[in-house]
Amino acid sequence: MQREMKRWENIHLTALNRMPAHTDFYRYRAMDEALEYKKENSKGYTSLDGDWKFLFLEAPEFSPVNFEMEEFDIADLDDITVPSCWQLKGYGNMHYTDVLYPFPINPPFVPQDNPTGIYFKEVYLEEINEQEKIIVKFNGVDSAFDLYVNGHHAGYSKGSRMPSEFDLTEYLRNGKNRFTVRVYQFSDGTYLEDQDMWWLSGIFRSVELYRLNKNTLEDVYIETVPDEGFKDFTLKLNGRFLTTEVTKLTVKLFQQEKEIDCFSVDIIKGEFQAVRKMVDPLLWNAEEPNLYLAVLEYSLASGEIEFVPLRFGLRSIDITDNEIRLNGKRIFFNGVNRHDFNPKLGRTVTYEDMLQDVLLMKKHNINAVRTAHYPNNDVFYDLCDEYGLYVIDEADLECHGFENTGNYNWISDNELWEKQYVDRAVRMVKRDRNHPSVIIWSLGNESGQGRNFTAMYQAIKAIDSTRLVHYEGDRHAAYSDMYTTMYTRLKALEEIGQDSEGKKPHILCEYGHAMGNGPGGLTEYQEVMRKYPRLQGGFVWEWYDHGIESVDEDGNIYYLYGGNYGDFPTNGNFCIDGLVFPDRTPSPGLIEYKKVIEPIVTEAADLSELKVKIKNRYDFRNLEGIQLNIKVVSFTHLIEEKNMYLPSINAQDEIELTLPINLAEALHYDDVRIKLSYSEPKNTLYASVGHPITSESFLLEATKVKKIVQPENLDIHGKIRIDETETQLVLENDTFKTVFSKIHGVLVSHQLNGEEIIEKGPELTLWRAAIDNDMYKTNDWINKYFLKNAKEQFVAFAYQMNEDSVAIEIKKYLSSVNQAWGFELLYQYRITQTGALNLQLKGSKVIRGKEIPEMLPRIGITMHLNKAYNDVTWYGKGDSESYQDSKRSQSIGLYHTSVEEMHTDYVYPQENGSRCDTSFLAVTKGNQSILFNFKEIRDFTIHDYETSALEEATHRGKIKKSPFNVLTIDYRQSGLGSNSCGEEQLPAYRVGIEDFEIALEIRNVQKDNLVEESKYFRAR
Repeated sequence: MQREMKRWENIHLTALNRMPAHTDFYRYRAMDEALEYKKENSKGYTSLDGDWKFLFLEAPEFSPVNFEMEEFDIADLDDITVPSCWQLKGYGNMHYTDVLYPFPINPPFVPQDNPTGIYFKEVYLEEINEQEKIIVKFNGVDSAFDLYVNGHHAGYSKGSRMPSEFDLTEYLRNGKNRFTVRVYQFSDGTYLEDQDMWWLSGIFRSVELYRLNKNTLEDVYIETVPDEGFKDFTLKLNGRFLTTEVTKLTVKLFQQEKEIDCFSVDIIKGEFQAVRKMVDPLLWNAEEPNLYLAVLEYSLASGEIEFVPLRFGLRSIDITDNEIRLNGKRIFFNGVNRHDFNPKLGRTVTYEDMLQDVLLMKKHNINAVRTAHYPNNDVFYDLCDEYGLYVIDEADLECHGFENTGNYNWISDNELWEKQYVDRAVRMVKRDRNHPSVIIWSLGNESGQGRNFTAMYQAIKAIDSTRLVHYEGDRHAAYSDMYTTMYTRLKALEEIGQDSEGKKPHILCEYGHAMGNGPGGLTEYQEVMRKYPRLQGGFVWEWYDHGIESVDEDGNIYYLYGGNYGDFPTNGNFCIDGLVFPDRTPSPGLIEYKKVIEPIVTEAADLSELKVKIKNRYDFRNLEGIQLNIKVVSFTHLIEEKNMYLPSINAQDEIELTLPINLAEALHYDDVRIKLSYSEPKNTLYASVGHPITSESFLLEATKVKKIVQPENLDIHGKIRIDETETQLVLENDTFKTVFSKIHGVLVSHQLNGEEIIEKGPELTLWRAAIDNDMYKTNDWINKYFLKNAKEQFVAFAYQMNEDSVAIEIKKYLSSVNQAWGFELLYQYRITQTGALNLQLKGSKVIRGKEIPEMLPRIGITMHLNKAYNDVTWYGKGDSESYQDSKRSQSIGLYHTSVEEMHTDYVYPQENGSRCDTSFLAVTKGNQSILFNFKEIRDFTIHDYETSALEEATHRGKIKKSPFNVLTIDYRQSGLGSNSCGEEQLPAYRVGIEDFEIALEIRNVQKDNLVEESKYFRAR
């Protein structure tokens, strides 16, 4: 017996009684209201957001009899906020997957256990008249719903992330009206909505009611067409009215609230087309988002006048000579992928959320957004228009779960589903086609290939031929105007760039997977994409960590991810993969990305003559007037500071500039760095005057400190006494006491002035708490090579008493369980009468057999320090964390913070807090500092917890603190990469089984003397 197909499983049905899609616009009663451009003040507008009554069921079939009728008693039902996601209101189950459908694949059928929410709202209407149409608009409902009004079935719709409008005029009356909405979590549409995100349901976007005149404007579409030189543009306005009653309208054009043109347009049989030449207008692009306002004014048959404002930007997008060009100029995408997301509300986002996103993007040099993987909230596009972001607008379509069936194209190449695919494309285009920020339509994401994409492409081009179309799954670019790939490895990307003859332009729609600590290697991607004209940039995955806010028993906020709700199967913390933490705080990855994509690049030309090369990487903006601050600094001493304004530098041009500073004066100082900072000279839409655009710094090589040995005055210190037993060697005088274990060959304790400074170590470590981007290596590291268990084995111990010091030599071997490879270690200590502890560790690789790890997490030494020394000072990269493949954003300088603040609070705890290229560091208590002085620059981390505690914690705020501080000094630590989805650590940033040497000195100094003391070693 064949299973009965229910309405929410009918692939032949896209909607019932749903009105045709159209662009977003609003009607006003007066010109001044139209110019304010506030939807809330528009004619006939009422928000239906707020409290609704709510009934939650395990399946639609459990709906009470006559639930849709006005008489159905709702008084005792729960209240729920609209918009919201019901899972975050305590109904149903939270579930996160990346690829997998949360039910068996049997299209178009969905599970019989199909969570269902019935919403009820009493809506009061007065003075309904026969000249009105009353329209209800649902901006987003997941995944399908039936609408009932006063007991009548008023409509059905699916397609979660697109609006659905219904004409309710015939069902409504003066006074109280009952709206009933039955929402189904799963429908046949769910097969098209398998995006990488939480499975969230309900009326998650606003609901609006519009009372419209029955003769009013129905739709209007704007095109802007350039002349050959892209200097003048033609404005085209196409539209239609609901009836033929209106025969004329007036169009007034405004620029910055000033009227610049006015003309009349005839309306023929309810339709009109206006064509108007605009001479030498201001053009729209992401760097200069110049907007105009067209106000349509017309009289209705009733005598009422309506004003319809339409914001538009003059711009064209095309492909010329195999380049994506905006207004005739090749553009480059420095983009991100963005979901609608809020850590408390899920897919429901506020205006403030969206504005904050746009401002953060602009402040971090991002110029483009891909709306992954569905049309975002409509307000977001208004903000992109206003502030300037290029948008790839993506259809609400992803069928990723079919990839695991072996038939990825199951429904994408099935003509029975064509109507569903095309419907999603057309509705997106018709809603958003008046936005100048939207320059590319996307057919969807990760849905295989097939005829239905061809149908979508053709449908889009039929209604909008002015924009480009993208689909990454189209490997032959048959129904995509560009060639798009994702997570393409660097070598393959370079091959694409080289293969340019007659080929379509290329973009990376996803790369640089920003999961946890990362991504690394962005600089190399930027360099390759900038090298080849065919490559026109890319979009980092992704903008947010999708963590769900939770509060522990102590009131501390932390964030939940897949599996924390008992959801199975799940992809765990794979949703924690953003450049922005859930609270919208920039991660170190975003700070790095801002630098990597900097629009002003500064390179040393000839610093001996103070010449630098300044490259303008904007596509349109001239750099003239941008403020350049120049500081000449030696450690903390400001030698000189100058401010100047950049001369004219056209987009994509470069100049050589001689810096106006006193070189002769600078050369009198040590380690002199020229620090250049570029900032906005005046307020912008997104930032205040002085907003930092980017910065760069250069070392004057002639001033580089060459650390030398300068012995201390030893007269005031007592001779070193030696106390040796079978198990220990104790060295001490009135200044220090140092204890070595002769059994384990390790420093057990180092005291200065009666206070223990080092409580354990140094000892070699190869391990770091795995980062998310290590995920495909971690199992081998732990269970094949047992790197976590790598330990030193004692070989030999010897010491020698000298006149003013003691030399200790310890030989050891480091390897791990069942491994034939390892390191022969030679620890050479020299301890002076002042308690200066000089260490040189040499490691020689030992490789026997063929089974060796291709990459080690790190080679470093770790030691436990007195926790009272809690302030950290270092001279190196800072002040945010840095790793060898993610350090461009951090400049060399002298930085101060606490041990606690050296921690980066990733949602899923993992290796963090490294500071690269450090010349020295110190830990301080009061004015007493312990200096760790390096013979060569090193990376380090210091934390108030052990690596094991970091690994045991699974959420923020859950890391068990240790009674000591843990310092790790790296010979090298492997980079970050983005191999949770993208490129592995590049070869230059991988630590292998290699010979190494770490040399440093530890001694007691006054805090005020740190810089001067760092220039010397006190023991040879």
